[in-house]
Amino acid sequence: MIQSNIGEWAALFAAFCWTITAMSFESAGKQVGSLPVNWIRLVMALIFFSVYSWIFRGWPVPQDASNHAWIWLTLSGLVGFVMGDLFLFRAFIEIGSRISMLIMASVPMLTTLMAGIWMDERLSGMDIFSMMLTVAGIMLVVMGRNADKKIELKQPLRGVMLAFGGALGQAVGLILSKYGMGHYDAFAATQIRVIAGVTGFSLLFFPLKRWGVVKRALCNSKGMIPITIGAFFGPFLGVGFSLLAIQNTLTGIASTIMAIVPILIIPPALIIFHERITIQEIVGAFVAVGGVALLFV
Repeated sequence: MIQSNIGEWAALFAAFCWTITAMSFESAGKQVGSLPVNWIRLVMALIFFSVYSWIFRGWPVPQDASNHAWIWLTLSGLVGFVMGDLFLFRAFIEIGSRISMLIMASVPMLTTLMAGIWMDERLSGMDIFSMMLTVAGIMLVVMGRNADKKIELKQPLRGVMLAFGGALGQAVGLILSKYGMGHYDAFAATQIRVIAGVTGFSLLFFPLKRWGVVKRALCNSKGMIPITIGAFFGPFLGVGFSLLAIQNTLTGIASTIMAIVPILIIPPALIIFHERITIQEIVGAFVAVGGVALLFV
């Protein structure tokens, strides 16, 4: 059973990793800012990948990758790591994290639609029902966070479009990754994406004049601890296993399972940070977990 569901298990492990990295980067972002965190996390992940590749593959860079892999995985890294993250972080500022995360819940549906058009992936009726159940549960949880704050239906169009751009970036990044990777090693493929991400952010930081902020962040020893933890569990383990997931199951199914981070973050929010958990969040969590369980059947 586990062997036949390797893609689903990899997606679930990626979601657990991203839960750790979400908490780590939230802490780091408050201390040094989100933009330097983006660049530093990718550079640190690149170091992790180089060590991993040297030990397990015999060389520090994916020199055995084909031109096809380099081209499409580079595009995937630029779209997913750079454009998608920049849009999403800007959306957090424009319309807030709650509305942004609601819009991000559309990623599984966007991914499924594009995978069907580009790679002719077809889901069964049960798969579609399970996905809809999971996404509904995620949306209930997101709306249940800070339930005392009302969600205004009227939001700035710019902010909504930025959040949608973040969702689209994540979905397109996954599709490009699967197309470019094929049967190539998932962690080596992720390393190519990270190289593209580091390059893209580096080029952006010159016109944005952000290198001074990056330097100050690197000198912040307290902030570097959560960045290091987040880099290991995020762009290294999390993204590596996300590519392993889409390599071994349908992209829409993997994307749905990986989207349950708002569910997985509930226990640490309750136990570690002593946050108040609403009934709506609990119901949403059960609904989402039920949907994910059906995806394993």
